[in-house]
Amino acid sequence: MTEKYDIRPGQSVELLKALHILTRDGQLNQDSRRKLKQVYHLFNFIEPLLETALGQHADIRLVDHGAGKSYLGFILYDLFFKNRAPAGHIYGIETRDELVRRSRDLAEQAGFPGMSFLNLSVADSITSDELPERIDIVTALHACNTATDDAIRFALGRQARAIVLVPCCQAEVAAVLRKNKGRMLSNPLTEIWRHPIHTREFGSQLTNVLRCLQLEAHGYQLTVTELVGWEHSMKNELIIAQYKDLPRRKPAERLRSLLAELGLEEMEERFFCAA
Repeated sequence: MTEKYDIRPGQSVELLKALHILTRDGQLNQDSRRKLKQVYHLFNFIEPLLETALGQHADIRLVDHGAGKSYLGFILYDLFFKNRAPAGHIYGIETRDELVRRSRDLAEQAGFPGMSFLNLSVADSITSDELPERIDIVTALHACNTATDDAIRFALGRQARAIVLVPCCQAEVAAVLRKNKGRMLSNPLTEIWRHPIHTREFGSQLTNVLRCLQLEAHGYQLTVTELVGWEHSMKNELIIAQYKDLPRRKPAERLRSLLAELGLEEMEERFFCAA
C-alpha cells in the first residue's frame, strides 16, 4: 500500500504512473520505491542549486545528460519548475531515439512546456546549436565511462554554475593503468593496481579523484558524498560542484603530479586544466 510520505505534497500522481514509478492503481512496489527514494534524495541536493540559480535568472536552464527515461527531469519539473520557475527549461540529452520520443510525448501529455528532449550523445551536445549558450546546472546520472567526462567538458564550456554527477562504469583510466603497468613496476605504488580486480577498482576511484581535481582546477567548490545507501546501488558516488571562482593553481599542479606519478601523462587532455 502506498504510504503518504512516499509521495511529495502537490506531486502529480498521474506523472508517477506514466513513469511507471506507481502502478495503475497508485501503488508502489519495492523497485519503484527504491527509484523514488533515489530521485527524491537527489532532488534534496539539487533543490538549493536551483534556488541559487533562480536568484540569478528567472529562466534557469538545466541540462540532464544520459537522461534515459528522464525520471529526474520530470520530477524536477513537477516539484520545482512547474510552480517556482515557470520560465525555466530542462533539456534531456539521450541517444536512444525511442526514449527521446517517449519523453517528448509524456511532456506534452503532462503539460510541461519547459521540457525538451534531444537525440544526442553527450559528446555531440558539446558543439550542438540545439542547446543555448548559457546553462545554469548540468546533471549526469550514471552516464557511463567517458560520457561523464564529456558532461564535465560540456559544463565547463557553458560555464555552468553547478554540476551534479553520479559517475558510472568508468574503464578508461583502468585501461591505461593496465597498458602501462610494465614500465611502472619499479614504482611501489603499482602494487595498488597489480591484480586485475584492483586495476578495475582503483581505476574507477582514481577517475573520480581526477575529475574532482579537474573541477577544482576550474574554480569549483566540491562536495563528494554517497547518493543513497549501498544496499540500493554500488555506483553510488555523488559529486556536486559549484562555481566559486576559487584559486586554480594548486589543484591543477596536484592533478598533473598525480598523472605523472601513476604513468597517466597521456590523459592530460582528458582531465584538462584551466591553468
